[in-house]
Amino acid sequence: MAAQPRHIFAWRLLVFAAALTPIGWWSYHVAVGAAGPEPGRYLLLNLGQGALILLLCTLSLTPLTKLTRWKGFSVIRRQLGLWTFSYASLHLLSHLLFILGLNWTALGEDLQKRPYIIVGALALLILLALAVTSNRYAMRKLGKRWKPLHKWVYAALGLVLLHFLWVVRADLAEWSGYAAVGLGLMLLRLPAVAQRLPRFGGRPKRARA
Repeated sequence: MAAQPRHIFAWRLLVFAAALTPIGWWSYHVAVGAAGPEPGRYLLLNLGQGALILLLCTLSLTPLTKLTRWKGFSVIRRQLGLWTFSYASLHLLSHLLFILGLNWTALGEDLQKRPYIIVGALALLILLALAVTSNRYAMRKLGKRWKPLHKWVYAALGLVLLHFLWVVRADLAEWSGYAAVGLGLMLLRLPAVAQRLPRFGGRPKRARA
């Protein structure tokens, strides 16, 4: 299904607004004192959860494109990927700023006491590599190595889910939902499953950006 340039622009603008709105809403809660007794932790947890949701949304774009044959999903893949990295970076920054108070000595102690932070940092490093190489220049320079590199997004998802599990291990209900969605998206990438996906759209056409 083709999309007109103005529709693609509006679609990208809508995605931008949707990704930015939660940050504004959480910041407003902090500003008016509605974020609870620990506003820093409130931001930390929401940004981390937001990064996970955005990562799952990014991974859902390829199956959605195959299901609907609408290329509009593919044109926002890089945009959502960069938003995922941004949320994850803000999540780390919140921990450094609000939890540790930029105390680098405390960071070393924190890493020893809470190894899930190392797991989260590894996921962030993968997302950084993917964000830096998400442009066309990097695609040309890396050539055939680009796709194998970007398959590391699955490793990032696994690390993020492990990080989240470590944080909320007392309450697995919410984590199980995210893990189920992540597992489902990974199964949809298997060739045997992907080939059996129904096609609801018409003849696929390339969206004009």
